[in-house]
Amino acid sequence: MNYIDMHAHMVSRTTDDYHAMALSGCVAVTEPAFWSGRDRLGPEAFADYFDHLTTFEPARAREYGIAHYAWLCLNPKEGEDRELTKKVLGIIPEFLGRDTVLGIGEIGLNRVTRNELATFLDHVELALEHQQLIHIHTPHLEDKYKGTRVMIDALTRDARIDPARVMIDHAEEHTAELILAEGFWTGITLYPKTKASPARAIDMIEVYGSDRLIVASACDWGPSQPLAVPEFIFEARRRGHSEATIRKIVLENPERFLGQSPKFVPPRRERATVPV
Repeated sequence: MNYIDMHAHMVSRTTDDYHAMALSGCVAVTEPAFWSGRDRLGPEAFADYFDHLTTFEPARAREYGIAHYAWLCLNPKEGEDRELTKKVLGIIPEFLGRDTVLGIGEIGLNRVTRNELATFLDHVELALEHQQLIHIHTPHLEDKYKGTRVMIDALTRDARIDPARVMIDHAEEHTAELILAEGFWTGITLYPKTKASPARAIDMIEVYGSDRLIVASACDWGPSQPLAVPEFIFEARRRGHSEATIRKIVLENPERFLGQSPKFVPPRRERATVPV
């Protein structure tokens, strides 16, 4: 089955991973800007990173028949530095016109501080100014509910925000309902140790349904799996879910959300087959 990985940090993966993803049915990835494992030294490092995301990675993915799109931002882990934030926000518009940039992301909160929230809101303002889609990171572990609630409250207070143009990622059992209730798109990250397993993701789908819900690998430099979405497909089939429901979650829902950007080109699909 063809699928789109909505959150894949391919800059940290090898070309072997692109090959394996292509063999498993991946037709497109979107790569949000993220923390590199250490804080970057200045805005020039971000400019170099954004250039990499919009030149080298699309070319590398193309060799395997995978379309590559990017999201740009200063990551929440670095959002405490307000001076750096202002400098990075000043260079992002230079890259927003590139053909593969879909929006601003993954913005959000890490430790849920005042500076992080100010940085988050600055990114939202930039997205609104340039009519960009928004991809949001929610905090880890004990700060997840608090951070998710703080960001949702901030977004719903702004009448300019269209929830249909915002995806809030890394949802878990205690935040998925909160996100869906406000009309946002909801992302479930499939990690082998943290976030959510394929089985837990399917549990949430069985509780909340498949509307406005997307799964992704978010494969990065930590313990993660670039083939997490195929693992989800396998588990969903094992649990008896229909091919139509699975295809909706891994392909049609991403196409619907991303299709709000004029830059997104829906990938060619495989011919549908009827199970025997």
